[in-house]
Amino acid sequence: MFKITKIEGNKRYFAKLMKGFTKQAQQLKIGLLGGGQLGRMLIQNAINYNLSIYALDPDKQAPCKHLVQKFSVGALTDYDTVYEFGKDKDLITIEIENVNIEALKQLEKEGKTVYPQPQVIELIQDKGLQKMFYQRNNIPSADFFLVEKKSQIQKYADFFPFFQKLRKGGYDGKGVVKLVNPEQLDKAFEAPSVLERLVPFEKELSVIVARNANGETKCFPVVECEFNPQANLVEFLFAPANIKKSIEKEALRIATLIAEKLNIVGLLAVELFLTTDGKVLVNEIAPRPHNSGHHTIEANITSQFEQHWRAILNLPLGDPAIVKPGVMINLLGDFGYEGIARYEGLEDVMKFSGVYVHLYGKEKTKPFRKMGHVTIVENDILKAKQKARLVKSLLKVVS
Repeated sequence: MFKITKIEGNKRYFAKLMKGFTKQAQQLKIGLLGGGQLGRMLIQNAINYNLSIYALDPDKQAPCKHLVQKFSVGALTDYDTVYEFGKDKDLITIEIENVNIEALKQLEKEGKTVYPQPQVIELIQDKGLQKMFYQRNNIPSADFFLVEKKSQIQKYADFFPFFQKLRKGGYDGKGVVKLVNPEQLDKAFEAPSVLERLVPFEKELSVIVARNANGETKCFPVVECEFNPQANLVEFLFAPANIKKSIEKEALRIATLIAEKLNIVGLLAVELFLTTDGKVLVNEIAPRPHNSGHHTIEANITSQFEQHWRAILNLPLGDPAIVKPGVMINLLGDFGYEGIARYEGLEDVMKFSGVYVHLYGKEKTKPFRKMGHVTIVENDILKAKQKARLVKSLLKVVS
């Protein structure tokens, strides 16, 4: 069996893999840490290449459960669980960054290939390390301070307002609190945090960049995100973003620079602010497929999920260009409903041309839980936006 070894710049590996890709890829045992909706969509694409995927997730009913060669239940943050899962795999990848880094480092020492690399995941797990990385590499981001506990915030009273972000464990808007003045310190977290100065911004943007072990790098076109103010989750995504060429160029430059400085192999989502004075600043990054790339399944030549496999198998990266403008809607559990999920209006929206519904296989809904997404593609982005608003009004997740 052909076994993946360290392949940074390994031309011989690349040639061998390309020569007999189908046979060799079928023989690889690929371990996936996480079995949520991102894992589900990764596996759906892996099936096209006859890849053998083994998944680990703490949820016995994870969305990818029935799509893999073998599904294992266990804690992604537990050293022994992750190590035992990975020790018979050729290649290990992730769909969530909250995983045990020490186990991945040990597996890498023992000759297993881990992409994205453990040191990359480790840096991104810690928002404080992220901010210091940007600072060291002259990557534009909002001014910040690091604090270990709530009482230390008081000494930065002259610099309010802030977003306080937990250094570890936050996701999808959780672990973030807005502090407008020192009188609000009762709302603050009592934990190591980043105090990030509030930035007046016009738009929130995102770029997904892919990089393989040969150093080939490609960016998907810049997209624009519109957030649900209650859940602090992306509600609509517009592709392409309605921005100037100069802004687009800067966003792509920043995303490429970060991927190169990290030396990452795999996908990297780069979330950005377009400030009111026309600057592009990094908000956060994620080393995996991302919610801001779901539209690429229908709207782009290559989807983010296919691009992930191409990157970590060191294959030529696909063309990320847009085929048609698109809008993505996050299908969230409706407020006031909790229990077995029902999808009201599903048949109505499926009558529309260019509307693609993706349900994530989650049995139960609760307010603002990500239950699926819908992509709308049209020849004109304005028409796509109009149709998306209509779809949003018709399709509801209730119980």
